[in-house]
Formats: sequence, C-alpha cells, structure tokens
Amino acid sequence: MTSDSQKPQPSSSRNKMLGIVAAGLGVAVVGVYAMLGSNGNEEVAQSVAAVTAPAVSDGTVAKLDKSLSSGAMAAFVFKQDRPEVVTGDFKNAAGETIDMSNWKGRVALVNLWATWCGPCRAEMPHLAKLQELYGGEQFEVVALSVDLKGADASAAFLKEIKADNLALYVDKTTKAMKKLGAYGLPLTVLVDRQGREIGRLLGPADWAGKEAKRLIEAAIAENPQS
Repeated sequence: MTSDSQKPQPSSSRNKMLGIVAAGLGVAVVGVYAMLGSNGNEEVAQSVAAVTAPAVSDGTVAKLDKSLSSGAMAAFVFKQDRPEVVTGDFKNAAGETIDMSNWKGRVALVNLWATWCGPCRAEMPHLAKLQELYGGEQFEVVALSVDLKGADASAAFLKEIKADNLALYVDKTTKAMKKLGAYGLPLTVLVDRQGREIGRLLGPADWAGKEAKRLIEAAIAENPQS
C-alpha cells in the first residue's frame, strides 16, 4: 500500500494542458451566451440573422465546401472553378423574357423539371418547403420547367402538388438543359450571388432536409465578394 506522498502526481505539462482545456471551455460558454443574447445582445443577434442565414439546429453556419456533400446531399458536386451559369432566355409567369442576370446579387437554386418527370414530382414539395423557409431578397428556388407543354401545364402541375409557392418559369425550347449540360431530370444547380455555379446535384433529393438547409445557409452567408 502506498501513502499519499508516494502516489504519482500529475506532471506540470499535464497541469498546463488541463488549464488550457478549462480555459477553452470557459470561452465556449461565454460564446454560447453571446449567441443566445440578452437584452441588447439579442437585438444584435437578430440583426445579424436578418442579413445572413438562419441556423439549422446548433446555431452555426457551415463553411461552403465539399464537407457539405453528405447525407441527402451526398450526390452534390462542388465546382472548384465556379463557371458562370448560362441558361439562355426563358419566360416568367407574366410571359416576359428573362435570364439568370435577374438573380445577380442573390443566391439561386435552379431546378430543371418537367410534368412528365416522376422524380421531379417527388422532389418538388421539398423545393417548395425550401422556398418557404429561405425565399426572399437573399435567396430563391428557381424552378425552371423545360416541359414542351408550356406554361399552363406547368402551372397546373405546381398547383396540383401544392408547390405553387414556387414562381413559374418556363423554357419550352429546352435550351437550358443543353446549356447546363443536363443529362437527365431533375437537375439542380446552386448559383452564387455573382451568377456562378457553386455545384450541382443530378436526380431527386430531400431539399427540405437538414443537409440541404446547411448547404443553402452556407451559400447565403458566403461573403458576396468571394
């Protein structure tokens, strides 16, 4: 049996390490308190949230990189060089001719779809939910129909599946598919504020899930000059 004086004592380096960990935990607690806000702090937090992005669950906004290609977004492919997104002209609900320059300064999620596309039907309610959550001055889901039936059939489809909170955009020429290199539908392209492609996902996905939300929040929060 050993006496207390004979028990091994922590080394000085270990004591220093424990001190650093404790200090780090203290900083983290202070940081959490600041994020939660109190009185004036709460007002500041609300102001910041208004111009960046809402948090998904843990109060943080992820870095916009390939680490976000996980879960429901595992098939999302980031573009390292961020090429300009060119769709050609298409029509809005009023029949006006527009192009992607209409979204300069905002983040856009361009989704190519058609009424005959089964996976599009399954995916569209998720996109409608995403628009409900984030749509506004900073972001829009640009659901671009490439259906040859045109605007009336596309509008009826959105209403039928209760996704008519999505604005109607139509390209009967299907030129957008060729310009975006779409080999199938649906194709979804995430576009930054400069009109460049952040990345894309071919096929249907849960765009209302937590992984999609993190991706969209990161895109909205990205420095406009980056």
